[in-house]
Amino acid sequence: MAAQAARPRTYPHAMTAFADRFWTSRDGLKLHFRDYPGRDDRPPVLCLPGLTRNARDFEDLAARLAGDWRVLCVDLRGRGESGYARDAASYNPLQYADDLGELFVQHGLGRAVFFGTSLGGLLTIITAMTAPQRIAGALLNDVGPEIDPAGLERIRGYVGQGRSYPTWMHAARALEESQAEAFPQFSLTQWLAMAKRCMMVGSNGRIHFDYDMKIAEPLAEPAPSGPVDMWPALAGLKDVPSLLLRGEMSDILSAATQDKMHRLLPHSEAVTVPGVGHAPTLDEPEAVAAIGRLLARVR
Repeated sequence: MAAQAARPRTYPHAMTAFADRFWTSRDGLKLHFRDYPGRDDRPPVLCLPGLTRNARDFEDLAARLAGDWRVLCVDLRGRGESGYARDAASYNPLQYADDLGELFVQHGLGRAVFFGTSLGGLLTIITAMTAPQRIAGALLNDVGPEIDPAGLERIRGYVGQGRSYPTWMHAARALEESQAEAFPQFSLTQWLAMAKRCMMVGSNGRIHFDYDMKIAEPLAEPAPSGPVDMWPALAGLKDVPSLLLRGEMSDILSAATQDKMHRLLPHSEAVTVPGVGHAPTLDEPEAVAAIGRLLARVR
């Protein structure tokens, strides 16, 4: 199916123009991404969000890079402006990776610099195994082939609960209560900004998370054959520049796993962002500087 037409608009906060674009999954879902224009003599930066997040997570990053780099920020199925799946079982990494493959085909993309946060990083690793020719460089943000079980249990504890709030202030305070350990230095302004990126106003006027609550269902089911060994897939990144970013207090990516990844990838840089947990926002000074070094190597 042909890609659908763009609807140009400007996001009022960052004041950075982008177009809403769409593609269609093989099972018929209409999927969305933001397209920030940039130079066409470089591969685009493809931003892939975490489990419950969406394209809005990368607004500040896109504002910094757009013009110099084309930036594509994806809403995975069941998030943001992408369609919700009829079958909750399709909310799994292999399906998300297949959806991304259709994005490349339908929009004529060759290679991209993958910026993957958490789940988005796992999709980058899967792509490194299944279609390494599509990766011109990679940022794996606080994730790797091994996930700390404590962090996974924490995520299972909050995904899909369907909470809602009467005001943005209530929503921001709820985020602060649940995630203050990961972002102990956040101001109220930052909590409000996070709330507006991961939540929306529903038809009943209440504020709720901007994803299909059914994405939690596959997480509750153990893998039929046990945990999958993702380390061999990492070999698909051995020939491209990569950045291995970790939050100092992460409960998802351990320092030992980050160090092992760094040893296996000869063109990688490992950076730990101080004072944050899972996952760095990519706006921290250490992350901004490291991203600049990564893109200089891609360029």
